[in-house]
Amino acid sequence: MDSGLVEAVRARLARAGVEPSAAQVALALRAEKSVYGDAEILAVARALSADLIGAGPLEPLLAAPDVTDVLVNGPGEVWVDDGHGLRRTRVTFPDDDAVRRLAQRLAAAAGRRLDDACPYVDARLAGGVRLHAVLAPVAAGGTCVSLRLPPRQTFTLDALVTARTLRPEAVRILRAVVAARLAFLITGGAGTGKTTLLAALLSLADPGERLLLVEDSAELRPEHPHVVRLESRPANLEGAGGVGLRDLVRQALRMRPDRLVVGEVRGAEVVDLLAALNTGHEGGCGTLHANNAADVPARLEALACAAGLSREAVHSQLAAALDVVVHLTRGRADGRRRVAEICLLTRTPSSGLVEARQAVAFTPDLSFGPAYPALMALLGEPR
Repeated sequence: MDSGLVEAVRARLARAGVEPSAAQVALALRAEKSVYGDAEILAVARALSADLIGAGPLEPLLAAPDVTDVLVNGPGEVWVDDGHGLRRTRVTFPDDDAVRRLAQRLAAAAGRRLDDACPYVDARLAGGVRLHAVLAPVAAGGTCVSLRLPPRQTFTLDALVTARTLRPEAVRILRAVVAARLAFLITGGAGTGKTTLLAALLSLADPGERLLLVEDSAELRPEHPHVVRLESRPANLEGAGGVGLRDLVRQALRMRPDRLVVGEVRGAEVVDLLAALNTGHEGGCGTLHANNAADVPARLEALACAAGLSREAVHSQLAAALDVVVHLTRGRADGRRRVAEICLLTRTPSSGLVEARQAVAFTPDLSFGPAYPALMALLGEPR
């Protein structure tokens, strides 16, 4: 399609103040004394819609079925993650101004500000897409845009076995963890599939239970008949009206939850979550960023101490509140996500501190750690 004609149609639509629908594009093309068929009109309409109200040249990438992340590193680099690790695409932008305009338009669509005075933004777009952008020159190589797509489907445990994220031996244990209403955390690095696995496990909860989901961005989509979602809200341009995860956890506790779920534990909300799990709210769960399962007590300690708890209080709460850690990793070579180990959180008698003791490691040979008998006892299953 002639770029000059597209620009002429764009300018005409902008002057008229109308959206680039197929009908309006057809009228604009006729006004430009151009004769095109239906296919050409629709092509111009799609191009203009993507550029004016969509994601511009990123639109086809966002529409691809397996893509979870689209990353723009300046005008010359666009990467995607489609489940097999990051790969560079052929998509480019004419210059950094084009990337900047796209980032600012997406931010404005989310009701957020992005300019030289506020050169970065973290927001949620329509449809659940998470936007993060940093403008140049703060981003030295050019404006950076990160788009994370919400899961398009809820995987079952069997589907995760087929995808080789889970081994069949893990399915039996995870089903029993949910059925026994143990409190658990799913941990791992960014992009390891924590949210996907958590949604699959929540889908196993008894249909008579009421699930309260607290999230920064609504990503969890469990297949369950009784789900209530609470989503945080950033402050407006005046700095007012923000609602954080800690506020939402407190509100959720007043809404008669059978299971309290925090989509991602990353701040002071950990204090209220631990308090809730210590006061009869069994089966609570969430995700947490951690390099390995052994680091989980230290990560939780750091978050809770920053929120005002003493170290001793944190570990006392942990010992009584959380039972199981399910840790995921992602292969460097193939990008495959997999459950690497299941650990039990236990208190060390000598120090009084909680540690993550390995119960099962899903190595090629499937090894059982020292906490395996205790885990089986919690689940009420034979060793």
